[in-house]
Amino acid sequence: MAQYLLSVFMVEDEMPAPEEFEQIFKDVDALNEEIKAQGAWVFAGGLHPADVATVVRHRDGDIMTTDGPYAETKEQLGGFWVVELPDLDAALALARKATVACRGAIEVRPFQDDPTA
Repeated sequence: MAQYLLSVFMVEDEMPAPEEFEQIFKDVDALNEEIKAQGAWVFAGGLHPADVATVVRHRDGDIMTTDGPYAETKEQLGGFWVVELPDLDAALALARKATVACRGAIEVRPFQDDPTA
């Protein structure tokens, strides 16, 4: 079994209408229950908008903090799942369900193998 990060990307200027959010939350809750029932659930969470983020970085011996998202792009990370599945095909099958539930793009990335295992 391998762990995968399924990242939900949203265009914050193109967010759904408030009444559609209610259905999105229901769809995501149903998907979460399906993932748990499969035994694939590790962790998941939704994020506040990127404009409330703070970026902390080390540069030339100094620690700097800046407001706003790290990446200056239209699409921002809106939430994620960490799941444990047998292979990439299973992760992609789950991502197909997730993109429908979230109404956003889903990036699938495997975690690196633990070199101590």
